[in-house]
Amino acid sequence: MDSKKEIRKYVFGKRKELTQEEADRFSQEICRKVIALPQFQEAECVYAYADYNKEAATGDIIRAAWAAGKRVAVPKVTGPHEMKYYFLESFDQLEPGYYGIPEPAQGEEAGEEDALVIVPGVAFDENRHRAGYGQGFYDRYLGTHKKHRTVAIAFEFQIVDHVPAESTDIFPELVVTEKRIIH
Repeated sequence: MDSKKEIRKYVFGKRKELTQEEADRFSQEICRKVIALPQFQEAECVYAYADYNKEAATGDIIRAAWAAGKRVAVPKVTGPHEMKYYFLESFDQLEPGYYGIPEPAQGEEAGEEDALVIVPGVAFDENRHRAGYGQGFYDRYLGTHKKHRTVAIAFEFQIVDHVPAESTDIFPELVVTEKRIIH
């Protein structure tokens, strides 16, 4: 697989084969690893995505953050090339947004510049290179908000041999799967 397009096709095919029970079980293991990380323990605010269509689920991470007294924010697409984070106090605030992905319907814009960002992705490699969904929202956001800590979460089958990297790509500090943590 030489291109991000080929990698996305491969991973989306694998994700389709994944049962909901497997996705739930793997997501619980990923959550267990994430909440044990010093980056999570030390964070006062967690920016997490609202998962969609059998992505590595963030619900347990969000609930653990709330239980620990942390503020939580999730992204909302606010323009053709812009994403902002809004505080989330209840899953009831979410409704289908950009491409049907859950987004906060209302809420206060989050302005923390030192939050822990839980980063989604389609695929990663051992060097933490990331193939996203192709719109560049996270690369643009993290490129202008450089003080955030970043932890990507993914299922093990999303780890591929090589993800082509571009100069605008932002690499997460860690990638956590149900089987390992890639530093």
